[in-house]
Amino acid sequence: MLVRNPPYICALDAAMDVIGGKWKASILWALNERLHRFGELRRALPGVSEKVLAQQLRELEADGIVRRTVYDEVPPRVEYELTGEGVALYAALGALGQWGTRRMRDLDIPHPRQELSET
Repeated sequence: MLVRNPPYICALDAAMDVIGGKWKASILWALNERLHRFGELRRALPGVSEKVLAQQLRELEADGIVRRTVYDEVPPRVEYELTGEGVALYAALGALGQWGTRRMRDLDIPHPRQELSET
């Protein structure tokens, strides 16, 4: 596992070290539905650049949250899925997703897609 920003002040610091990044929660959301190939994942997350998606997937893989499987085929096939730790992290983010849903409702912001807590 990768430790990027120690020392941690509290346990939330350790969690944010793993999920910090604009796209990581969205990557977890997409991979919780099913495994994805890179291109599928990029299409599921409109607005993410290929470079940023690859970087954040590498970080999640280094943290043991995402599993990357490479198949020896032509053309090469690579699939991404959540590990057991990734599933546990996604479940832990459920309460945060519920809070975000309430926050968006209070601010009268339309919800763009299904929130973390509903999947």
